[in-house]
Amino acid sequence: MKKTLLLFGICILSSMSMNAQGDYGFIYSQNPNKDNRCSYFNNYFKQKPKEVYFSIVEENSNLYFEVTDKNWALKLFKKSGDGIAVDIVSKSRYTCDKDVDASQIRGTILKPVFAKQLIRGFKPTLGNRFRTFLGIVPEKLRNDELEFNILFLNNKVLCRYQSTYNLESYPWDLLDMGVYLDSLIYKDKKITTSDKFTTKYKKLKFVIPFEKNKSEYLPKDIKPLYDSLKLTNFNIKKISINAYSSIEGSLKRNLELQKQRANSIAESLQSFQKPDIVTKISSSENWVEFLNDISKSNYKDLKKLSKRDIKQKVVGKVSNDLEQFLKNHRKAVITLELEKIDKYKDMSIGQLVTNFNDLLSKDNLNEALIVQNSLIEKLKKEESPNAIRGLNIPKQKKYINLLNKSSIFKYVFKLAYAKIAFDELKMLEKLAPKNKKIKYNLIVTKFVIWNNNWEKINITEFKKEIINLKKYGIKQHLIDRMLVNYHIVKAKKNIRAKQYKAKDTSVEFILDTYENFNLSNYDYLSLAQFLIYYSHIDDATDLLDDKVREITIDEDLLYYYLNLTITNDYNVASDNYRTIMLNAINLNKKRFCKLFDPSSEDGVTFQLLENSYLKKTYCESCVKE
Repeated sequence: MKKTLLLFGICILSSMSMNAQGDYGFIYSQNPNKDNRCSYFNNYFKQKPKEVYFSIVEENSNLYFEVTDKNWALKLFKKSGDGIAVDIVSKSRYTCDKDVDASQIRGTILKPVFAKQLIRGFKPTLGNRFRTFLGIVPEKLRNDELEFNILFLNNKVLCRYQSTYNLESYPWDLLDMGVYLDSLIYKDKKITTSDKFTTKYKKLKFVIPFEKNKSEYLPKDIKPLYDSLKLTNFNIKKISINAYSSIEGSLKRNLELQKQRANSIAESLQSFQKPDIVTKISSSENWVEFLNDISKSNYKDLKKLSKRDIKQKVVGKVSNDLEQFLKNHRKAVITLELEKIDKYKDMSIGQLVTNFNDLLSKDNLNEALIVQNSLIEKLKKEESPNAIRGLNIPKQKKYINLLNKSSIFKYVFKLAYAKIAFDELKMLEKLAPKNKKIKYNLIVTKFVIWNNNWEKINITEFKKEIINLKKYGIKQHLIDRMLVNYHIVKAKKNIRAKQYKAKDTSVEFILDTYENFNLSNYDYLSLAQFLIYYSHIDDATDLLDDKVREITIDEDLLYYYLNLTITNDYNVASDNYRTIMLNAINLNKKRFCKLFDPSSEDGVTFQLLENSYLKKTYCESCVKE
């Protein structure tokens, strides 16, 4: 999925004892936080609305200061000596064969641009932002990997040195509310898949422990598990196996063993059904639980060692002593996605339509519902929704469930059909004014209409309609989910109107309410992205804190959390945080290494390598010897 980029500033608060290349006539303050010459700047930045962002943008070697609020920037530069200089930083500063020098100025400083020129240069640009020209990248640096830090000058005194970084951003959306067909069906909200309604009626997750050195699993080993799932009406559509070995021994051997174990499980499950099972297997050493568990043992000091050193220590007596923990680290976490068996799957669309109409003429409504389900699944797969019009369903209350499904399917098939579905559902509401499925689906489609400004919505009345769903048998946790969506849309509209306090009220409601219902991984990611977009960084971090400590954490969630928190040196110094990073490396080392790419190339920032621990980790994990 294509990602967008969101830039945030990080203030560097250490002493400003610096050596610049060239003398551009400005003064380096030794302590900007206490320097009276910086008091106006310090106060102005403290009062900056959190919704205001700024960054340095490079286009064809031209550098621009870009800001979301032009008026805020204009008031920043009051005196003729107020201005900006750019520090151009090259990644070559961070080669693994040398230490990073302690200089706060990290690269090449361009000539400052002061208030008059800055203010005169501001022009509107894409995304409702404004930019002003700052200078040109020197030719000698143009082949380097570069980033651009900002020096803010208050009456020619350097009062603020600031870098920017990338926050990986997924397009956030409303929480998935699902729609009522026969039952409440949700969308397949996986980050890497298209946004279609799922055919899967069940998703199961369980854990199989491994015995030490055992790699084969026979059908008879798996049969009790298969029987316990009661899969008589379902086929396994997809199986995802995350296989974990304990950390002692050879990495190569551990990964081979885990892959063998995972394959044997998949083959055993496949033996119980004819349709092929799509299988995804990953294997890794279980460092996360190992580091968590040894904290409770006499070997807790092992956490301070590198992975290579730990492996050398966990042999013989140490290995035997730790076996009480290691035995729990050998396992497979298995996720099964199940699809209901469709007895009409071999019928063509035309045959299904004919069969449905025949059943309806015989008043066999139960079987007609089953045929209609099969038809809907086939129409989705073949992307031909028009055949639904061939169903001859009388506009009578006794057929309301069939009518509801035919109408809401238009929205299920394509979001743009939400208004058509809404209008049809309003007509059905007259037939069955208390039908909870109709009521619920009306609210879902109305959200789409409101969110996309397709027609004017009375938001006070709309909120009452959501709350009143309880009268028709809709459970409170579903209503709470809708109310969170109500405030997501409301916040978006408030931010566009620059009504920041009203936006914050909606965000506070969301923070107070989301724990009332279960969140999927996509929901967590979507909510975190929503909070970041509206400048509630701490709340987004708190939202994900507990999730990222699980070994079964979704990869996108884990990396979003890292992207959000890895710029904080306090986090990086924590043993628990380092365990989280280790989990990320195990899940996807290539993606971890990409965090240290230039911010212009979708990395967070290579200036993370100012941190000695991160540099050591990067050089060990990402740089080939």
